[in-house]
Amino acid sequence: MISQKSKYALRALVALARAAPDEPVMIGQIAEEQDIPKKFLEQILLDLKHHGIVVSRRGKMGGYLLLREASDISFGEILRIIDGPLAPLPCLSRVAYQRCDDCTDEATCEVRRVFEKVAVATRGVLDTTTIADSLGAPAETFIARKLA
Repeated sequence: MISQKSKYALRALVALARAAPDEPVMIGQIAEEQDIPKKFLEQILLDLKHHGIVVSRRGKMGGYLLLREASDISFGEILRIIDGPLAPLPCLSRVAYQRCDDCTDEATCEVRRVFEKVAVATRGVLDTTTIADSLGAPAETFIARKLA
């Protein structure tokens, strides 16, 4: 399962993607519309800012904007920023590989073999589904299209 923090991050990015281009959205507005605690949202947006996903503008007409196009921000990228590796086992992680303590041979590990399929399918969907994709069609459409 993804964390609540990741869900909030994705919902905040969707809210920013829906906003008019070059029109900053105030953090309070996002928090209220998306039912996200404001202090928690501040931390999330700061993380996303440090990773080059959003930018903030100060002042009376300030707020947050997407720094990149919504079509260039994948769900997988955001989940990795907020929650870390997507892999269900440490021996399957691309960014934080670790050999499992109780494994004698990765090549013959039955558990790894099954979860490798899960990891590949999960990455396939999350790394090719963008914030822009989430704006229009129902989720079933995305899943069917990504797995086809």
